[in-house]
Amino acid sequence: MLVDLSGARWRKSSYSNGGGGCVEVADGYGGAMPVRASKDPGGPVLVFAADAWWVFVAGVQGGEFRLSSE
Repeated sequence: MLVDLSGARWRKSSYSNGGGGCVEVADGYGGAMPVRASKDPGGPVLVFAADAWWVFVAGVQGGEFRLSSE
């Protein structure tokens, strides 16, 4: 999926700390959800189908990806 990100407005979660190892997303791309690492803003961008991204976010919020040591 090709997406023109030249005008992207990136944001990170309000839960992120100032450590610089956060995920940023750009809203407003319809069926696409661009995602990048905040510590490398010029680096690669992954673009997910928006519905798949929101299923992933729901899984994170629901604890599906917790490490067994937590």
